[in-house]
Amino acid sequence: MGLFANAFTWWNGASWGTTIFSRRNGEEVGRDDSGNIYFKHRKDAARRWVMYTGNNDSSRIPPGWNAWLRGTIDGLPDAALPQRRAFELPPQANVTGSPDAYRPSGSLGGARVRPAATGDYQAWKPD
Repeated sequence: MGLFANAFTWWNGASWGTTIFSRRNGEEVGRDDSGNIYFKHRKDAARRWVMYTGNNDSSRIPPGWNAWLRGTIDGLPDAALPQRRAFELPPQANVTGSPDAYRPSGSLGGARVRPAATGDYQAWKPD
């Protein structure tokens, strides 16, 4: 589908209408490490939005930019928030339902083999 799909669908990224609206009515204020572009409205600074690179998944937005989008902080995250500490991991998108999701041992999708039944279970029978 490629270029034609981008004209009409919004779930695979920004459509042409979103791109035109953002460039005409918005002012680009920054980009994150994933390449997402953040805008604020030229006339009303309280209106803020993001144009995703790739799938529209809000879990791909770093915490600082999420705070800026929701109006929790007024300044840009680089200036308004303290630097990330050495022990903090970089933000990670939600991986539920993907091959990278956590699968505990014994689960059907887990790497280990589920142990066989031990025979210590007795079914309940009503009297």
